[in-house]
Amino acid sequence: MTGSEPSFGRIDTSRPHPARVYDWFLGGKDNYPVDEALGRQIMGIDNRAKDVAQANRRFMHRVVRWLTAEAGVRQFLDIGTGIPTEPNLHQIAQGIEPKSRIVYADNDPIVLTHAEALLRSAPQGVTDYVQADVRDPDRILEQAAKVLDFTRPIALSLVALLHFVGDEDDPHDLVRRLVDALPPGSHLVVSQLTADFDPLAVQRGVEMYAAGGVTLAPRAYAEIARLFDGLELVEPGLVQLGEWRPEMGAGEGGDADEAVSLYGGVGRKGQPQGL
Repeated sequence: MTGSEPSFGRIDTSRPHPARVYDWFLGGKDNYPVDEALGRQIMGIDNRAKDVAQANRRFMHRVVRWLTAEAGVRQFLDIGTGIPTEPNLHQIAQGIEPKSRIVYADNDPIVLTHAEALLRSAPQGVTDYVQADVRDPDRILEQAAKVLDFTRPIALSLVALLHFVGDEDDPHDLVRRLVDALPPGSHLVVSQLTADFDPLAVQRGVEMYAAGGVTLAPRAYAEIARLFDGLELVEPGLVQLGEWRPEMGAGEGGDADEAVSLYGGVGRKGQPQGL
């Protein structure tokens, strides 16, 4: 890992943070009682919440394996990385191609603290961390350009992130601005919560997050598909997480992945029209 950006401030332990609640779901120790309390409340209405977090993690692993081994991607920009949980994105990518270059970005100071200790790059590659919010794409792109070559393909990973961005912040515009900065041959990776399958449980989850001061915005299939406008969806398209190339799971398990209330997909950016 190379240098990192200054902290945005102290760690706020008075209210839950999505990265720390997710860490608790994954069985991590880098969370606080307020995060565990919300996690347990959510488990009370959906006892598969931990399974959902694990399914999302396995989706990320499969996508990164495919991008590195089959699509030939050597650069990754992972926004909303959360607290590092092994194996993390850079370990998957650099395990296949040690020269891979990865930039992580998140907006919670606790993620910075653990990133400094845990995000160790393979010696042939680079792993770096930017403290920034997805709502400030210009800052992320500026800082990422210190490590990534924006003339060569980049995989932009927005895994389990955009449902924490409310409609008032226009997630479609944020994604467009990020994708517009990427060269042809790049990929967009998205997983996003939906209420399409279990609207009552998801709505109760939204209410619990709201009570903790956290925005949770599930979206319907058509809204999520719009994030890929102008991109070529990689087979099998935008699907429930367990349906996305399960053969890339390398024995990770996850028999119930197909039932989770998240869609996932990968889109490829082609050449501009006329070229």
